[in-house]
Amino acid sequence: MSATALHDHLNDAGSIWLEVARGDVERHSAAITRYFPAVSRRCGRTPLRDDDPRGLRYGTIDDAARGVLLGALAGPTRVDLLDDLYRHGDSGEKRGVLRGLHLLDDPDASGGTGIGSELLTLVEDALRTNDVRLVAAALQPYGAHYLGLEAYRQAVVKCVFMGVPLHVIANLAERQDAELARMLVDLAHERSAAGRDIPADIPAVVAAFPEYLHRADLPAALLFALQPAIPLYKE
Repeated sequence: MSATALHDHLNDAGSIWLEVARGDVERHSAAITRYFPAVSRRCGRTPLRDDDPRGLRYGTIDDAARGVLLGALAGPTRVDLLDDLYRHGDSGEKRGVLRGLHLLDDPDASGGTGIGSELLTLVEDALRTNDVRLVAAALQPYGAHYLGLEAYRQAVVKCVFMGVPLHVIANLAERQDAELARMLVDLAHERSAAGRDIPADIPAVVAAFPEYLHRADLPAALLFALQPAIPLYKE
């Protein structure tokens, strides 16, 4: 989210504070370590959209405000600063880093040189946690782009186990493949056999690979459940 659009979500004091902080970070990159922890208190923590009450897909106001500060970073110290902000930050600060990494991977928006996959380790660290919002943040554009295919598949399956809706995962419509569909059908079969509900967003992946519905061990009720449901994240 651009700084201009974000200001519509801030009160006057928060808007002024963020603009001052952004300017200071543009002049002195290291200043971000002073401002980053204060963002939630100064700008707020509420989800950006009413239709995303946990902030899993679109994030929260403080996520977006931290993204504004990350977008102001320039120079060769960016990677070290980002690593430090994540490693020493609380869960909100970690989410802010993860959701803002793609801003520094765009050469046009980051001084001509993107950060590439240098901070993929932060994404991998977040995916090892059981923090739903942190896992969702790890699978936004940066993480979803740089994760290897096997790691990406495993992350999608982990989201099913954790109750993270699959439509919040970036690039899923582009990165889904037959192996992921097979894994999800297997998971749906296991859950059905155990009398557990099948997450409503599994069918959106499986529908693209109908060959995995031609299994003799899939009962009619499960086949009915594995029908297309909701669209995947295409932003």
